Amino acid sequence: MVDRLQGKRIFLTGAAQGIGLAIGEVCLSEGAAVFLVDRDEALLRETAERLGGLPFAAADITDVAAIAAAMSAARRELGSVNGLINNAGANVFHAPLETSDEEWHRALDINVKGAWNCCKAALPGMLEVGDGVILNIASTHSFTIIPGTFPYPVAKHALLGLTRSLALEYAARGIRVNALAPGYVETQKVLDWWNGFPDAAAAREHTLKLHPGGRIATPAEIARAALFLISDECPFINGACLVADGGLSLLQHSV
Repeated sequence: MVDRLQGKRIFLTGAAQGIGLAIGEVCLSEGAAVFLVDRDEALLRETAERLGGLPFAAADITDVAAIAAAMSAARRELGSVNGLINNAGANVFHAPLETSDEEWHRALDINVKGAWNCCKAALPGMLEVGDGVILNIASTHSFTIIPGTFPYPVAKHALLGLTRSLALEYAARGIRVNALAPGYVETQKVLDWWNGFPDAAAAREHTLKLHPGGRIATPAEIARAALFLISDECPFINGACLVADGGLSLLQHSV
């Protein structure tokens, strides 16, 4: 099937690599117009060129003014934005009492405040035309707790709350808001995390064994799930969280 996103004009954050890059690729392949946002300007420029010279803006999602400016640029380039994918995020893992104030704020600012800044910038235009879909890339940390990962699950639980609250507020005005919760995905962030252990190969093997299927996701697999939620194929799915973790959370709940 092709052209599943024909007519979609999508503002995509965290777009320069990993899951964001994969989502950008699949959205383009299905006929969407895409505006890329990431704070890494050099990598974002490279990605935009790789994807065919896409419009982009280097912006920090925690900066309200920068996101407002990026949204204005997206409207100039694409027309009205009727799709927002909040993919940008940051892993912040500590024991609770070892978490500095700086790391606490970093986790909440990027994973929650940043998503809200983008929603706040996108919603007025969507409400004006009575059409729009927002997808927040959450995590299995949105509903599970793993020791030593504080305050990341606090932030991701809050992101799920944001998703549900906005879905309820704007459902009657033609706006859908959903979340996608990946588990482990083979991105540079995960590779860097494995490499932080004394034995990276053993850390990788341990992670794989946590999954019923013995493997973790590729970015492309998560992007296909995002495609479904951002498309018009699921018009009655609203305020939901689709889990794409290979059964990891089922296994955690069984022990």
